[in-house]
Amino acid sequence: MLYFKPNQAGGPTIKVMSTYKEKLSILSEMIAFAKADQALKDSEYNFLFGVASGLGIDKETFDSLLKKQVEIIVPKTQADRILQFHRLVLLMNVDQEQNQIEIGNLHNIGLGMGLPPSAIEQVLTVMHQYPDKIIPPEVLINIFKAHYN
Repeated sequence: MLYFKPNQAGGPTIKVMSTYKEKLSILSEMIAFAKADQALKDSEYNFLFGVASGLGIDKETFDSLLKKQVEIIVPKTQADRILQFHRLVLLMNVDQEQNQIEIGNLHNIGLGMGLPPSAIEQVLTVMHQYPDKIIPPEVLINIFKAHYN
């Protein structure tokens, strides 16, 4: 993931937000979350592989993560933590099924990342207002902004 930041001369400097190890951690956490119900559905696999591809992780490496989890690294910035939480919400809903174990795990992961409990609860409530429970990124961001102000 890239972001642009003005350098001293006023032009953009491109910064890589996630290291390779952090990208593997993101995927590993998502895979563990998807396997919480002891099964990885095709829709979950395809979603996870799409995230892996977006992060620049090849299929062989991705498939190896399905067998062996790597160390989980909490994203450094609040924006990266919110992004990871959003990925997990999308993953939970990709198969059109949620259960209390998944919701509880998602809640605990959010807490472990230091996200505000009230924002987590609000996201888990508001998602039901959207088709396929896909909460738009701007709605999710606004929820977290409101809880940080």
